[in-house]
Amino acid sequence: MADPSRLRREVGLGGAALLGLGSMVGTGVFVSIGIAAGVAGPSLMAATVLAAFVAAANGLSSAQLAAAHPVSGGTYEYGYLWLSPSLGFAAGWLFLLAKSASAATAALGFGGYFLDVAGYASPGWRVGTALLATLAITAFVAGGIQRSNRGNAIIVGLTLAALLALVAFSLPVVIPDGLGNFTPFLPDPAEGPGGWGALLHGTALMFVAFTGYGRIATLAEEVRDPGRVIPPAVVLTMAIVSLLYLGVAFAGVGVLGAEEFGRAAERTAAPLEALATALEVPWLALAVALAAVTAMLGVLLNLVLGLSRVLLAMARRRDAPAPFQRISKAQGSPVHAVWACGLGVAALVLIGDVRVTWSFSAFTVLLYYGITNLAALRLPPEKRLFPRSIPGFGLVGCLGLAFWVESTIWLTGLALLAVGLAGHLLRRRLAPE
Repeated sequence: MADPSRLRREVGLGGAALLGLGSMVGTGVFVSIGIAAGVAGPSLMAATVLAAFVAAANGLSSAQLAAAHPVSGGTYEYGYLWLSPSLGFAAGWLFLLAKSASAATAALGFGGYFLDVAGYASPGWRVGTALLATLAITAFVAGGIQRSNRGNAIIVGLTLAALLALVAFSLPVVIPDGLGNFTPFLPDPAEGPGGWGALLHGTALMFVAFTGYGRIATLAEEVRDPGRVIPPAVVLTMAIVSLLYLGVAFAGVGVLGAEEFGRAAERTAAPLEALATALEVPWLALAVALAAVTAMLGVLLNLVLGLSRVLLAMARRRDAPAPFQRISKAQGSPVHAVWACGLGVAALVLIGDVRVTWSFSAFTVLLYYGITNLAALRLPPEKRLFPRSIPGFGLVGCLGLAFWVESTIWLTGLALLAVGLAGHLLRRRLAPE
């Protein structure tokens, strides 16, 4: 008889890869590539490649940790098991902060693309639409993992078709132009923050766009045969998304130029709609906008799923209120945790600025994956699937990129991390033996 306190193992290789794609092919491609273009300029392509290498190392670290310890909670659980209670809690707290900010960016991106289709451009309308979307997706996710997977598969298929069409129609415009918008390709080191600093800042922003593979690890308790399924699911997801991001980055900078591509992201949170409009293909702008709308909903779906599973794991260890560990018998879902996470995302939506929410997500998620790689370095040889150089590279990459975002962002992130750790230590001291 199944343990009613545990989640059901219902996800195979295809479902795990689709969950990763649904988390990555959304905000990362429809919003953050434009934001990064405004920072890195024509070096966006280089920033995307660097981010992909760091993310790949993190993905392999996550995969071997999930295969060795297949429970919900991701690095929160790995930190407790292989590092220390404080680092485990820090990972869970950073995950909640980072992915709530990512989810808020997705909701605002949804609002931007949806309102473009509807013919509205007001920031107030965008925030209101984002709030409604967040609440609707939260109610959907509370219904359980099987229903979430079916909806996710449809969203991913529509999104990939629209993005491939966008890249295909861009190539005949960019290539005959002689790639003029890509020169100078790399920033000039003599230009200070506008040179290599801009490249590294752009890499940090693009890194977040690759982190959806972590959703596969956080759902390990619901994956069938996790030791065999999770590693190939992560590799497959990373390969598909890397090629897709490079194609869209090439199209955006090549057609619009990096500066205009970045301005479109900050102005409307819908940079690919601006790209599609510039191509003057009658149906393409509408197709991209509709794909973006569905993709943002897919990202929200997957992020609320991942957030709720980490909160569930934290409640099981008494690092979060006890009601968040309850699993509904009817839905097979931690309903209280799902709604708590959804409401937290809704609060961040009120910031209303995608660059702020995405930059905050970049800093906190880089620290989170730093702990992931540190835990992977502690795996004993018999549980290790990859050389220790891979998590070593991932750790250096994460810590090296984290502080290239704006100083106000990383100072806020460090302050919130300190508040969380202080509360954790106080709770442990006051808890009865």
